[in-house]
Amino acid sequence: MITIRRASERGHADHGWLNTFHTFSFNTYHDPQHMHVRVLRVINEDFVQPGQGFGTHPHRDMEIITYVLEGALEHKDSMGNGSVIRPGDVQRMSAGSGVLHSEFNPSDEEQVHLLQIWLFPKEKGIEPGYEQKKFSETDRTGKLCLIASPDGKDGSLTINQDAGVYASILNDGDRVSLDIPEGRYAWVQVARGSVILGGHTLDAGDGAAVSDERRITLTGRERAELIVFDLP
Repeated sequence: MITIRRASERGHADHGWLNTFHTFSFNTYHDPQHMHVRVLRVINEDFVQPGQGFGTHPHRDMEIITYVLEGALEHKDSMGNGSVIRPGDVQRMSAGSGVLHSEFNPSDEEQVHLLQIWLFPKEKGIEPGYEQKKFSETDRTGKLCLIASPDGKDGSLTINQDAGVYASILNDGDRVSLDIPEGRYAWVQVARGSVILGGHTLDAGDGAAVSDERRITLTGRERAELIVFDLP
């Protein structure tokens, strides 16, 4: 079964410095019908204005993945990490027993466009951790590129959850498939462009929950960038 969550149905807040869209309930947006899907708790699409950002704030017991689509995002945290995340870079922060961090757009001219993803952890209270890796366009084009997994398989980031996170760039007509073992689920999130999934057209910002399907196939309708989750 494929259940579509359209971009227009998401929660939305425009704070001036931040224009944000919430696939699932977040902050002041509360929708009992869309709290999370399995262990996938948050998908926020954020547009941060030049010279603005999220001040230092705490997290705990959450796996946080940041995927930058345009611009750059400067990261600092209480573990001593400091980096700039650009398109193709993927950051993983395991908040564990507690961490403080900030995210800032260092540009004077360009906004930063990103997806912030949270997954519930498999174990609580672990030591906080951080990773950042680059996955090139070649790595992601015309295929499902594993960017996060519980064991760091194929050079992916290592997350504290039994989930697989894939990134893909599809040109018109490109096709990729994901096998879904019995008892598992999937979520597809289109970041840009348009794809076809099971006869449904998904455009930028659309998401889809997949259950009771053993395999899904995604076909590029126009150049698209998307994230696919294999969920317990």
